[in-house]
Amino acid sequence: MFGVQSQDVKGAHEWDRALEKIPRAHVLQSWTWGEIKARHGWTVRRVLICENGLPLAAAQILRRPVPRTPYGVLYVPKGPVLDMSDTQLFGRVWGELEKIARQERAIFIKADPDIRVSEPAVKLLSERGWFPSDEQIQFHNTVTLDLTRSEQEILEGMKPKWRYNIRLAEKKGVVVETVAQEDANARRVLYDMYAETSTRDGFIIRPFEYYRDVWESMERAGEAKILMARVGNEPVAGLVLFRFGARAWYFYGASRSMHRKLMPNHLLQWQAMKWAKEQGCAEYDMWGAPDTLTETAPMYGVYKFKMGFGGEFVERIPAHDFVVNRPLYWLYAVARPRYLALLRRARPRVEG
Repeated sequence: MFGVQSQDVKGAHEWDRALEKIPRAHVLQSWTWGEIKARHGWTVRRVLICENGLPLAAAQILRRPVPRTPYGVLYVPKGPVLDMSDTQLFGRVWGELEKIARQERAIFIKADPDIRVSEPAVKLLSERGWFPSDEQIQFHNTVTLDLTRSEQEILEGMKPKWRYNIRLAEKKGVVVETVAQEDANARRVLYDMYAETSTRDGFIIRPFEYYRDVWESMERAGEAKILMARVGNEPVAGLVLFRFGARAWYFYGASRSMHRKLMPNHLLQWQAMKWAKEQGCAEYDMWGAPDTLTETAPMYGVYKFKMGFGGEFVERIPAHDFVVNRPLYWLYAVARPRYLALLRRARPRVEG
C-alpha cells in the first residue's frame, strides 16, 4: 500500500483524535483505558497506521511480562480498529501486529476486535495463522440498540412488558440520578452493590481500588457516566456507562435484591439510553451476551433482559491468538491453567 506508514503515538490528544476518525473505534482502545492498564501491571504501546496523514487503523497493545523471563504476552483489547472490509489494509495491520509480537519477545499476542462472524475478515485471520483462544477476556457477543431513532421509536421497539416496567418504576417512585464525580461514598455504595450482584449471579470481581481507579479515570476523561437508581433514600441499582466517539457501552451493572419488583433496572437502562442519545451516540452496546443462545447457557437470563429493550443480537468472533513461541505457549496457555486448577482443587476450604 503506497504511502501507508505506521508510527508509535506518545500523546493522548493525538491518539484519541486519530482513533475517533477510524470507523467503530472502541473505548478499550482509548488513551485513558491504556493508562489505567499501565497502572495495573501492563506496559502500553500505541501504533497508528496512516496514509498521507489520514488515520486508517490503530492498535493499542498491552504487554505483561512473564516473571523471571525476558518474555511477555501481548493483548490488543477490542482492537485493532480499522475497516475490516478492506482486505489489503487488513493484511497490513495484522502483519504489523505479528511483527511487533516478535520484536517484543512475546510468547503470543491476543486480539479481540469487533468482527462479526459473517465478515470475510474471519477467513483472513485464519489464513494468517490466528486461531480462537481458549482464554476469553472480553465478551464477544453482545446486544446493541440503534440510538439514531427518536425516543418514541426506541420505546415502541421494546417489548410491551418492558415499556410497562419503565412506567411502573416511575409511578412507584424510583428516581435515577447522576453520581457526582466528587461523591466518593456513592462509588463505594456502587461497588458494594456490584459485589452483591457478583455473589448472586456467580461471577468474580476485583477489589474496590481497581474499580475506583477505572471509574474515576474514565469520568475525568469524559468517557464515563455513573447513574444510580434510588427508592426514597435507598440506593437499589446502578450502572456505569462508557462512551467514546459515537458509541456508548453499558459496562458495569449492579443491583440489590430489595425493591426488585419496582423494576429499577428497567428505568435505569432507559435513562442511560436517553443520556447516550443526548451525547450524540448512534449505538448503545449492552456489553455481553451468551456464546450460545440456549436457555441453559450462562447469561441467558441477562440476554433476555437486554433483548427486551428491542436490541439486536450481534454475534462476533472470540479472541484470537497468534503464537510466536510454541513451546512456551503450550506451557503458558495449556500447562499453567491445568496446574492452577489442580492447586485450586487441592487447597483446603476456609470456613467463616
